[in-house]
Amino acid sequence: MATRKITITVPEELAESIKERVDARGVSAYIAAAAAHQDSMDRLRELAQRLEEEHGAVTDDEQQAALDRIAAIDGWHDEERPSSDEAA
Repeated sequence: MATRKITITVPEELAESIKERVDARGVSAYIAAAAAHQDSMDRLRELAQRLEEEHGAVTDDEQQAALDRIAAIDGWHDEERPSSDEAA
């Protein structure tokens, strides 16, 4: 993927916090990952808005049904995952 050098301004405390976590060359990667994450969240929000405009808002019952389904799938995965004793 092509890259482009840009200049950004961040609060000094944030810059220092990032530098404590990564080496000097890792700062760009750290900032790029944060920007990519924000871009993904923005795109997801835009998709949700388009879907809501087209199909209407998700009801509380629909949201709860989705959460219940996710919990059921998580439970199934937990049951299927070998225990640490079996994996060894």
